[in-house]
Amino acid sequence: VHFVDEGIDTGDIIKQQCYPINDHDDYKTLLVKSYVECANVLYESIKSIQEDKVTRISQKSIHPLGFYCSARKEGDEVIVWNQTSRDIFNFVRSICKPGPEARAYLGFKELKINQVIYLPDAPSYKGIPGAVVGCEKDAFFVKTKDTFVKVTQWSGANPHIGDRFQ
Repeated sequence: VHFVDEGIDTGDIIKQQCYPINDHDDYKTLLVKSYVECANVLYESIKSIQEDKVTRISQKSIHPLGFYCSARKEGDEVIVWNQTSRDIFNFVRSICKPGPEARAYLGFKELKINQVIYLPDAPSYKGIPGAVVGCEKDAFFVKTKDTFVKVTQWSGANPHIGDRFQ
């Protein structure tokens, strides 16, 4: 929570709070947490203003240039398979339902990927990122930069061993 000034998100900070994110969290669970915790932080900030107990923190004291993020655009949801399995796991869960869902393409066929499982003990090996390296009844495995991930929730085409995502 910060004061408003002439800039964009540049006012002095009134209060900020960090919350842990674990491997079981995803976009939906973090939305639920944020609905509760953002309201709590805002309430605490308003109370501190009312009681004249605000300790202002200049955002420039944190970093002189600030922190800027660009808005998401169409295409940002496409998985880049030449990333680590951990990065792909984090990417997919960061935009899963109710978000836009991650996307992958087999030729012209789009798959919406809602969940992948990170396999911390999967062997690291050379291979072609984006290649489907295994299939089960309700899942398939895709080679990443370092190991592979298990895709467990998707809609669209059903990949086969040897298929390659673009």
